[in-house]
Amino acid sequence: MKRLTASSFARRLFKSNSDHPHSQGSNESMEKPPVITADSFDSKSPKENRENTGSYDAVNIIHNHDFSEGMHLWRANCCSAFVVPAGSGSHKGIAEDVGCSYAVVTDRKECWQGLEQDITSRVSAGCVYTISACVGVSGAFHGSTEVQATLRLVYQNSETSYLFISRKSVMEEGWQILEGSFSLSTMPNQAIFYLEGPSPGSDLLIKSVKITCPSFTDYESSRPTSSCTDDEKIIVNANFDDSLYSWSGRGCKVVCHDSMADANINPTSGKYFASATDRTQSWNGIQQDITGRVKRKQAYEMTAVVRLRGHNVTNADVRGTLWVQAADNREQYIGIAKAQVTDKDWVQLQGKFLLNDSPSKAVIFLEGPPPGTDILLNSLVVNRAAKPPPPSPPVPENAVFGVNIITNTHLNSGTNGWFPLGDCTMSVKSGSPHIIPPMARDSLGAHERLSGRYIAVTNRTQTWMGPAQVITDKVKLCLTYQVSAWVRVGRASGPQNVSVALGVDDEWVNGGQVEVSDDQWHEIGGSFRIEKQAAKVMVYVQGPASGVDLMVAGLHIFPVDRRARFNHLKRQIEKIRKRDVILKFSGSDSGCLLGTTVRVRQKQNSFPFGSCICRTNIDNEEFNDFFVKNFNWAVFGNELKWYSTEAQQGNFNYRDADELLNFCYKNNIQVRGHCIFWEVESTVQAWIHSLNKNDLMTAVQNRLSGLLTRYKGKFKHYDVNNEMMHGSYYQDRLGKEIWANMFKKAHELDPSAILFVNDYHVEDGCDTRSSPEKYIEHILDLQDQGAPIGGIGIQGHIDSPVGPIVCSALDKLSILGLPIWFTEVDVSSKNEHVRADDLEVILREAFAHPAVEGVILWGFWELFMSREDAHLVNAEGELNEAGKRYLAVKQEWLSHAHGHTDDQGQFSFRGYHGSYEVEVVIASKKITKTFVVDKGDDALVISIDI
Repeated sequence: MKRLTASSFARRLFKSNSDHPHSQGSNESMEKPPVITADSFDSKSPKENRENTGSYDAVNIIHNHDFSEGMHLWRANCCSAFVVPAGSGSHKGIAEDVGCSYAVVTDRKECWQGLEQDITSRVSAGCVYTISACVGVSGAFHGSTEVQATLRLVYQNSETSYLFISRKSVMEEGWQILEGSFSLSTMPNQAIFYLEGPSPGSDLLIKSVKITCPSFTDYESSRPTSSCTDDEKIIVNANFDDSLYSWSGRGCKVVCHDSMADANINPTSGKYFASATDRTQSWNGIQQDITGRVKRKQAYEMTAVVRLRGHNVTNADVRGTLWVQAADNREQYIGIAKAQVTDKDWVQLQGKFLLNDSPSKAVIFLEGPPPGTDILLNSLVVNRAAKPPPPSPPVPENAVFGVNIITNTHLNSGTNGWFPLGDCTMSVKSGSPHIIPPMARDSLGAHERLSGRYIAVTNRTQTWMGPAQVITDKVKLCLTYQVSAWVRVGRASGPQNVSVALGVDDEWVNGGQVEVSDDQWHEIGGSFRIEKQAAKVMVYVQGPASGVDLMVAGLHIFPVDRRARFNHLKRQIEKIRKRDVILKFSGSDSGCLLGTTVRVRQKQNSFPFGSCICRTNIDNEEFNDFFVKNFNWAVFGNELKWYSTEAQQGNFNYRDADELLNFCYKNNIQVRGHCIFWEVESTVQAWIHSLNKNDLMTAVQNRLSGLLTRYKGKFKHYDVNNEMMHGSYYQDRLGKEIWANMFKKAHELDPSAILFVNDYHVEDGCDTRSSPEKYIEHILDLQDQGAPIGGIGIQGHIDSPVGPIVCSALDKLSILGLPIWFTEVDVSSKNEHVRADDLEVILREAFAHPAVEGVILWGFWELFMSREDAHLVNAEGELNEAGKRYLAVKQEWLSHAHGHTDDQGQFSFRGYHGSYEVEVVIASKKITKTFVVDKGDDALVISIDI
């Protein structure tokens, strides 16, 4: 078949456009597309544009879609292209179309060669786009040939992937419509749409291309790019009064309803609600672009009213999420809120968010339920978050510290005051210990003898059966209660878990757990606090397997006196964190030094206090200022974890970690490496799950060598394998020796780093899997295998801490002779004063224990912590009561002294370890020197030449 040639007019047009960078297959970069204005579209209002289906006239994101501007913004990929203008005739086999221009893609030597356009700035992740292209073919082929629509996606590390959209079998007789759709789960650095496919030597003809998305409407084209004022609405059409105007589906379809008669679902407010349907992924949902409508460093609150509808799913988590893209194409997903939602009632989903930087794009959406489940949305509103009123410190009336609230603890009146929970049998017997358990004795400061009687519980048919008491009227709100008892079990096939539990209305509260064998009495210790009024509070002892007898003696529950404990700790701190110092002055005027005024000021305590930080945090200047002033160590939240640095196999991302590390070095902040591996299965990325044993071993070795070679000497500590007490993913697949081998290889690659074990609930008595005894056994086992363990990490995610319980764990662990660090401390309470008290307990217990060598907080800024109500600084930078307490305690641990030199020209004081500045004035001349007080038992003599 003879190749089609263009008319002379078309050739003249092609020549006249030859200086355009996108003609003739130019390899130059695409210029920025023209800005779309409201004038580009129909002048009708959105309501006039809306059809009965509730949709709007969607904007075509393909510019110059009908080639009326020649080849402007189009590019031929390794071939040639020109435009046949309207009215200039037609090609052989193509019906004459006098009124339309079309493009001819020619000189094609490969089937993939075609015509393309860069659409990066006009697409968003999660949106569903529909394509409709009018195409034809002409050339050396018989019968039909295929035309295909494709996306070329280029990512940060230059990796390129191709997304097939659709293909159409085309004959030479005339024009055909190629239709399809696509959606992007994440945004690439570059997205190129192109048409390809006919056999080599054939020409591809294109008359028009249209790509649309429901969210690209008249409103989107005219939306202002600057931030709105605080009084303007951030969410447009929040109640669906204008149907789906400004809403779209994120990878799914959205529909507007006034009711669902078949399911008896009606809006709870307003006239309409929307459904996100045809969901095939958990992240599919309904979304709205809010770019330009939110400001950086301002806190916002989202409130949504949601419900489910789906087959076989009656309840699921629904999450509110914000997707943001920075100017450098860095993407971030911010979790705003999560709630358990059902198909029975409308539920309110509420949460807060804050942006540290100004994004180039911001999209808010709902996600979460399993595929096939519809998300129903009645309304969604985003407003500036209101500042709550200042809290008052709770003052429980008639609080008597140290007084047991359990009735008939000594069982002098049989089982009076007790009742069996469940269908079991209780009786009183003798033979239990006569002394109060050690942790309670340390709190009470007394040595009351117990009666030696205990409750024996038999005929237990459920694990929760045991002795119980109702203590509703005896528990006071916001007081921390310590729990203590002796427990034992009857004959059993192995160790049994025993716990003290509280039923607070419909909630279960952990009061302490211990693993018990059948041959001895064990101490159980724990704590709890109730912060909202309950109609009923019941305490009970439970846990052993059904059929195993349970024995309980001397159950004590009493409010703890923290101030008395703090006075004890101050004496301990005085011994272990301070040193006697003698400043010995000398110089040409030393004979005149008697009575000279000396002022000593400590600039920094040498004890490490650090915090978790994340990459997005350092875009906030106020965050940086507080962090650098008040911490001298850091740990990264997620940026160093394997699932962050290698989310896809072989696709490495160290950018965030590098930027955080540079920030810390610039500000003289030491850094812990968290973590090389994480043993809990749910934290392991998908591609690792797909590996066989040999490939998994190779991946583990590559992770070690890649990370530790890259950062050799830069991280002072490494958490080698996080939470081995709570997971065994790598051990189950690679054998027991893998844990020790991870430590050995890490030490070999970076001998300067101290290698830590790291786990949670070690210090609070509420988890038998990670009790101090089991942690010690775990560490000794690793050491027996040659693991070079250099430190013990206690995470410190703790509720209602009690000093003697924390101290007991530290005492037990200290027998290993290894430094102990609190690595991830956070305490949570809605009341800032209670939170401050809890934080002070941990800080003082850590600082007063000789085995503890550092404390790292798991964050301090609101909305950037893993637990709610744990922050020290509110979202917009205001210090709360917990933050004030932190600074006050740190200030307390700085030494200052002033006085006069003695007749030997010396000045003595006792001060905390750290860096100091001393100032003396001689003959109206002020002299300032610096010195360091390090650890030591003897007095430190420092000679200062003045």
